[in-house]
Amino acid sequence: MDIKVDVRESKGDTYVVDLNGEIDVYTSPKVKDAIGELIDKGHYNLVINLEKVRYIDSTGLGVLIGGLKRVREHGGTVNLVCTNPQIKKIFDITGLVKIFGIYEDENAAMQALV
Repeated sequence: MDIKVDVRESKGDTYVVDLNGEIDVYTSPKVKDAIGELIDKGHYNLVINLEKVRYIDSTGLGVLIGGLKRVREHGGTVNLVCTNPQIKKIFDITGLVKIFGIYEDENAAMQALV
């Protein structure tokens, strides 16, 4: 399986990272590079859209956590858009719901950044 990563600018200095596919040990580097590139360019408010993600493993979770740590060093944040019950359950089980803002749609995730 593969992951499709699309990055687009949104309102203000917020960027949206749309992910489509599976985030695992093989595809995580692609996701990490996209997030890292935004942070390296000085963009610290990110919305990561997981609506089209069918699967995420611990490597994928690690990439998201690493991105969150990096943006927080600059006073930024990462919000997630997640509607898939299986993916949401992984965030519940791991306790990551406490560190990520997880929202039903992109508008809600955007408004929470402000």
